[in-house]
Amino acid sequence: MKLFGKSYAPDELKRLTGKLDQLAGVRLGELVEGNERGLRVADVFNAAGLNFTVLLDRGMDIGAASFQGVPLALNAPSTTAHPSFYEPDGLGWLRTFGGGLMVGCGLSWYGPPLDDNGQHLGLHGRLSHIPARRVSTGAAWQNDDYMVWVEGQVSEALWFNYHLVLTRRISTSLTASSLRIEDEVTNAGYTPAEHMMLYHCNFGFPFVSPDSMVEIDAAETAPRDAAAEKGVERWRQFDPPTPGFAEQVFYHTPQADDQGYAQARLVNPALGMAAYVRYRQAELPCLTQWKMMGAGTYVCGLEPGSAQVNGRLAARKDGQLRVLEPGESVSYAVEIGVTSSD
Repeated sequence: MKLFGKSYAPDELKRLTGKLDQLAGVRLGELVEGNERGLRVADVFNAAGLNFTVLLDRGMDIGAASFQGVPLALNAPSTTAHPSFYEPDGLGWLRTFGGGLMVGCGLSWYGPPLDDNGQHLGLHGRLSHIPARRVSTGAAWQNDDYMVWVEGQVSEALWFNYHLVLTRRISTSLTASSLRIEDEVTNAGYTPAEHMMLYHCNFGFPFVSPDSMVEIDAAETAPRDAAAEKGVERWRQFDPPTPGFAEQVFYHTPQADDQGYAQARLVNPALGMAAYVRYRQAELPCLTQWKMMGAGTYVCGLEPGSAQVNGRLAARKDGQLRVLEPGESVSYAVEIGVTSSD
């Protein structure tokens, strides 16, 4: 493999290091400041310069992330709080939304707050505030590649209603500029369960800047509402931070490649890099773009999902709401990474 400008065989790297943790690995820890105190984390790093933090007590979301010292993700002022601070009603989810590279929304619903048959559903569901169980980490050679991973399970259940279990594996390799999320969601109950899944990927400066552009090979693009309609001609471009900017949301239908994967890129030629989200489209047919150009709230979300971000009632009405039968599972695959801007 190519590393630090030279090619090395696995055995050479073993002899050159005390252990491979010198080049790639996982460090478990716990945050100690403010309302983050007690939050378990797994910091993953590799020799290519990819670093990211898995938030074990936040549904195994991915928090801070960087590549070769360049930040990838939004860091929101509300911080990534311990789940005990979660406010489930209305817009309370936003009080503990710390940004981060990927926030999971679901498992039973996501979208705006609403009442659904007597259930009061807050913004974006509970997944991001549920601690993982059966957490494990590992690193091992697989053929000529050295893989590093974090695994765990997240269970969301409502007595007399539903029981959904997410099994998640987040991995990278020694020389990769990307990470891969492999999820399986299972209906562990005995009645059919409605299920929604959204990968809320939040890119910030410098990948989001007036120098940057969104690239999506989309068969169709539609604005969510009147605010987005005003900016639909400029969905690809970014403005300087603008006080009072009203968020704009666009729905894209990307073209999948011959392997069934769709992709969205954030290209910054001045940086010489592009960040991307690549995902299996069959299970995640709806791509939402969140464009927020506010001062201090400067972010672009690229969000593959099982339905549009209009809530569970709309998904049910539009035929976008997935229902898992007892014992049935659905798998998802999402890759987030960095490439050249060319």
